Amino acid sequence: MNRAQLDKNKDDVARMFDDVAKKYDITNDVLSLGQTRGWRKIVTEAVNTRPGEKVLDLAAGTGTSSMPYLRAGAEVVAGDISEGMLAVGREQHPQIEFVYADAMDLPFEDDTFDVVTISFGLRNVTDPDLGLREMLRVLKPGGRLVVCEFSTPTWVPFGIVYKEYLMKALPTVARAVSSNPDAYVYLAESIRDWPNQTALAHRIVDAGFDQVKFRNLTGGIVAVHHAVKPGSASEPGAATGTGAAAQGEQPA
Repeated sequence: MNRAQLDKNKDDVARMFDDVAKKYDITNDVLSLGQTRGWRKIVTEAVNTRPGEKVLDLAAGTGTSSMPYLRAGAEVVAGDISEGMLAVGREQHPQIEFVYADAMDLPFEDDTFDVVTISFGLRNVTDPDLGLREMLRVLKPGGRLVVCEFSTPTWVPFGIVYKEYLMKALPTVARAVSSNPDAYVYLAESIRDWPNQTALAHRIVDAGFDQVKFRNLTGGIVAVHHAVKPGSASEPGAATGTGAAAQGEQPA
């Protein structure tokens, strides 16, 4: 079976997700103890899609994360580098436009989208800072970025238990439910290697975004970051040009 390493070679990552595509959604539900659905709902609320907006959902996998935006009346493009994921997505959700989209070299013109969102995918990009700059490029001025990613628990004792689950229990459970359990060893390693909430917020600022804030979910296991591309916006108080990074809401 294929698995990526922490250098996150794009081809290795794509092959790894090809292997898990058919059971991807159900495996995630099992491994997260059912938390993925709640996290997805909060991301959808953070995106706050409006009818007629154009949304780019990156690392969209099978398109499960894209469906709420379509239902809200948006024009949705679901992008991923895994042809296996894209194939399953096109079969399950034919009403969504699925495209091959490398986050480091997005196949879209400047200022195309009202919203770019990526859930549990930025961590898998070889150069996430380049990926963030590409997301900024394809957003319209005043457009919104929403990043949902695994993060660092805010309570130390909980963090210790969580790391034990990641490195020991998660691969064991994956062997029972996944078509490629080695991929979930990579998942555990990549989560431990990923920067915490504040560090990611500053990287989003460094990429050129404004009004960067984040919300912790499930004690900081996951964090949802929200940012705005500087420029004119359709909502009050959108882009101010301050470039400030701050924590927003209280943990959920």
